[in-house]
Amino acid sequence: MSKPTYHLFLCSSFRKAGVQRGTCHRKGDGLLQYLEEGVVERGIDALVSSTGCVKHCEKGPVLMVYPMGWWYGSVTEDAVDDILDALEDGNSCDGLLHEAHAEGA
Repeated sequence: MSKPTYHLFLCSSFRKAGVQRGTCHRKGDGLLQYLEEGVVERGIDALVSSTGCVKHCEKGPVLMVYPMGWWYGSVTEDAVDDILDALEDGNSCDGLLHEAHAEGA
């Protein structure tokens, strides 16, 4: 198995005992599937995973792109499209970066 170029993590608000609570889960219903389909349709070399709570509920849904460490907040389907457009060119989508991570913080 080869290592993918990108690993995309979408917060799914999982908390203790596997319970989904929080903004990312409520606002991002269906977003994980949309993200996965977008990656496959575009042929982007990426693995898509859901995560437990990443403690940035005020910016949810949150999407993280590794190994770059790019964090995106308030992600919608339109934002996913813009982020994937940028990834196709190997770039971040600067206008959508979560402020705390926009400068590599």
